[in-house]
Amino acid sequence: MKVLVDVNDNKADFILELLNNFPFAKAKSISPAKAKLLEEAEFADQSKEDILQGLQQAVKEMNLVTQGKLKARDAKDLLNEL
Repeated sequence: MKVLVDVNDNKADFILELLNNFPFAKAKSISPAKAKLLEEAEFADQSKEDILQGLQQAVKEMNLVTQGKLKARDAKDLLNEL
């Protein structure tokens, strides 16, 4: 899985070093232009309605988590899955 993370320039070296210290992750910097192309390509096959629907679902789930009606996924489990 690839994840695109936007980081302030003054913290980029720290984040890259941190991620590269995990045995299951590889990180490298990319130019802002390449990052924009990657973002556009990721959502190119989705309609605006699909993207908005996904965001609305995410907000609903987060609201349920904060209300205690839905159990949040443990970050450690998420990282182990990656």
